[in-house]
Amino acid sequence: MAELPGWLKAVMLGQLVSSAGSLAWIYLTLYLVEDRGMSPQQAGFAAAAYGVGLLLGNLSGGWFGDRFGLRTAAVASQLTWAVACLAMPLVPVGALAAVAAIAGLCGGATRPNLSALVATALPADRRREGIALSRSASNAGFTIGPPLGGLLAAYDFSLVFVVDAVSSVILAAVIWRYVPSATRVVSAHVSGVLRALRQDKSILVLLASIVVIDTVYRQLFATLPLLLRDAGSPAVAYGVLIGLSSVVIVLLEAPLAIRLRNHHASRVIAIGFALVAVGLAVLGIWPALVGAAIAVAVITAGEMLYKPTATAQVADAAPDGMTGRFSSLYAAASISGMTLAPALGGTTYQHHPRLLFPLAAVLALVAAVAVYLGTTSRRRSSVAAAAPARSTG
Repeated sequence: MAELPGWLKAVMLGQLVSSAGSLAWIYLTLYLVEDRGMSPQQAGFAAAAYGVGLLLGNLSGGWFGDRFGLRTAAVASQLTWAVACLAMPLVPVGALAAVAAIAGLCGGATRPNLSALVATALPADRRREGIALSRSASNAGFTIGPPLGGLLAAYDFSLVFVVDAVSSVILAAVIWRYVPSATRVVSAHVSGVLRALRQDKSILVLLASIVVIDTVYRQLFATLPLLLRDAGSPAVAYGVLIGLSSVVIVLLEAPLAIRLRNHHASRVIAIGFALVAVGLAVLGIWPALVGAAIAVAVITAGEMLYKPTATAQVADAAPDGMTGRFSSLYAAASISGMTLAPALGGTTYQHHPRLLFPLAAVLALVAAVAVYLGTTSRRRSSVAAAAPARSTG
């Protein structure tokens, strides 16, 4: 941490504050039902609108970062998110879904620009650890936020949105004050993202694999609570497992990234995917609390390997002027499971509960093999291209 640029340390502190105050999305459905009188179905649709906005924000935010500057785009998205948070308690019920979608769009746009800021601030061999530290700052904030939100909600639900807005303004102010002007503007005339992706098909393979792995990884949140309930475990046991997982990530992810920084990125990602597969297989074999504890530990280890490494890998592959958009592609892929996991996992669990986790394990293993083989093919192609042409004379 001491070796990072001073402004980047300030941004990470701002991320911690912002994450601790990121309460609106956690309590959105409960707020819509209890305070605004929506039915669970109506609240579900409004929350889904937020999810759609979040996905679109992650996908498009980097374009604005490349076009107008990473710093400007990050500040603008944070401020508009704050406005959307303050609007939630004020708008009529009929407009809540639209405001939720706008909030998701603005909030989602921040993530790829912050990732790109970290990536462009550090040399290639330090990006994994920088991104891991950034994730640790956010995860540390998330360990503070939910209990704080619960206390606020018990007193006045509107305060949840006020605190979220204030913490977002603090992060925006930190970014504007401390991010140096040299990083304000990236090339305004950049194009050809699809062309760049076609030239490096290993990144396409990686992005597709991230969609698969995120869908199966998020079964921890979509269907594991159902599995533990059906096994007779109390709800608090699941909360403890997820809470401990977050603590482990805060404590170990950055040191692990530093330890492995000289190892080939795609091999680290493939091993991380394989650990996710092992953890899911454990849930299929041992669907009880002890099995879930082992599975969560193994999957968390896999997450710490693949998430910061894959984020850095995509940023490394970005041509000049495209870091924001490449980060957006990764950000969108890495939250795709928020939409896919509940639908696919819930349906499979309802009709074939014993099949869900073994099938998820197989898909994670396929993703690991795809990333490893895609990288191997890329290295062979590079070697072939670099080899001198055979004389035909």
